[in-house]
Amino acid sequence: MELKENERIDDLELNDLKIIQNKNGFCFGMDSVLLSDFAKEIKKNSSILDMGTGTGILSILLSAKTQETKITGVEIQPEVAKMAQRSVQLNHLEERIHIICKDIKELKEIYKVGSFEAIVTNPPYKKKGTGGINENEAKLISRHEITADLEDFIRIASYLLKDQGSIYMVHRPERLADIMINLKKYKLEPKIIKFVHPNQEKEPNLILVKATKNARPFLKVEKPIYIYDLQGNYTEEVLKIYCKK
Repeated sequence: MELKENERIDDLELNDLKIIQNKNGFCFGMDSVLLSDFAKEIKKNSSILDMGTGTGILSILLSAKTQETKITGVEIQPEVAKMAQRSVQLNHLEERIHIICKDIKELKEIYKVGSFEAIVTNPPYKKKGTGGINENEAKLISRHEITADLEDFIRIASYLLKDQGSIYMVHRPERLADIMINLKKYKLEPKIIKFVHPNQEKEPNLILVKATKNARPFLKVEKPIYIYDLQGNYTEEVLKIYCKK
């Protein structure tokens, strides 16, 4: 696989999977790894939509975590989408993963209502105009709600999900109220919330949410995930997620 300037191939340490990343672009983090594990319950043979796939990390991880699923990754940035497609080819996953370069707000023009059994998304966390603005455009679009906001992601997900289909999302705890309001607004019933803490002494900095379309109300708050123990080592749970245990 020929690499472009500033690109590298990283080993995902799972089923010999690898990913191409640009060191000057947005590189995947723990949030994508946690979300792929959170969504591993997606049923065999499901059609999955990965909204805002970026480098394709979530789609690639889900190909290993789920059985015989068909995954469509959507990315608005042409060069990033091409890089994701090359990672799909690098892993010989063309029959499992399809990457398209589109604005998520245009997906209604491509897909009918109820086209997917499951949706996964790691959307931009920061509202437009808040926080430090990164000068790199790829990082800016990945981190800030420039091209689509939280409500856009949830509204489109509700349209594209089949009845009783589920969305799996990773976000920031400070956006929880916005997440819940919009999920309810678009008939996506919150079913599971899981907080992620750096360690037992620190407040959560990530949240995992599952919501199901047209489901009955019943919310389960699961045990939190602690990334590190107090000695700075990965916890047993995180090692299992990384398939180290």
